[in-house]
Amino acid sequence: MYKNMKKVKSKKPTWIDVKRSIKRFEPSQLIELVNDLYQLSVENKTFLHARFSDGDDSLHKYKKIILNFLYPDVMDENDNVDFDKAEKAIKDYAKATGNDEGTTDLMIYYVECGNKFTLDYGDIDENFYDALIEMYEKAIKYVLKMPKKEQEPFRTRLKKIMESAAGIGWGYYDDLCYFYYEAFE
Repeated sequence: MYKNMKKVKSKKPTWIDVKRSIKRFEPSQLIELVNDLYQLSVENKTFLHARFSDGDDSLHKYKKIILNFLYPDVMDENDNVDFDKAEKAIKDYAKATGNDEGTTDLMIYYVECGNKFTLDYGDIDENFYDALIEMYEKAIKYVLKMPKKEQEPFRTRLKKIMESAAGIGWGYYDDLCYFYYEAFE
């Protein structure tokens, strides 16, 4: 009965479609659109604050997000470690600001939070340490892109993480040592 009916494919909107529409907006309409996006979610507010702020306040907000996901309240059974959400905070900050120094700070903070969590609560698991090692390696790559004089505070923090991890299993300490000494010494 329905064999002869053709399926109508609707074109999914793309960024190009949105961009064409935005180009027709007056400045006041653009401001209204950004305001609507700002009101839509906390994530949008945080992003816009980071994009348009001059201070470290946005960095602090992203650090708070990372802390919440990498050093959760162990007494709250609904509060768990979530590497993806912590890493998303770093990506969102980087996209909002384009600030490599702040991004590096957040990457190292990510590892500091996870490292402190395991030091305070004991051995976790291989996936936990793999995520920290991966971010540690990324942070080192960012540090190495900086001029030598700007590297020192970051190198100090990376070394402190490595030294504090002595005795932690799953190859975590060994990998931290490998990446640190391969890059800096």
